[in-house]
Amino acid sequence: MRSQQILIFHNYLEGWKRSFDYTGRSIRPEYWWFYLANFIIGLMLALLSNVSEFFGWMLSVYFPASIVPTLPLTIRRLRDSGKAWPWIFISLIPIVGGIWLIVLLCQPTALVPVV
Repeated sequence: MRSQQILIFHNYLEGWKRSFDYTGRSIRPEYWWFYLANFIIGLMLALLSNVSEFFGWMLSVYFPASIVPTLPLTIRRLRDSGKAWPWIFISLIPIVGGIWLIVLLCQPTALVPVV
């Protein structure tokens, strides 16, 4: 259990450290552990915002700020699965696009180079 906590924390920090890095690749665990940690933090802030207005303010700052590392991480994950970065726009198709993007993000690492 302790190693899982360290893994989540490491991948979360790594996502923030590479916030402006659109090159390279991100493997599945790196993406999904970051996404899980991001979700848990957002959920905790949302629940705590009922207790104190301060946490509501923190949530309103954290949510837009979390887009900064999420976008390059998603692009690197798509590149790792063998797709080019414009595939991120598939999520703009109502209903089906979001599901399709999740399927692409769940794909294993492709060994082909992606431009």
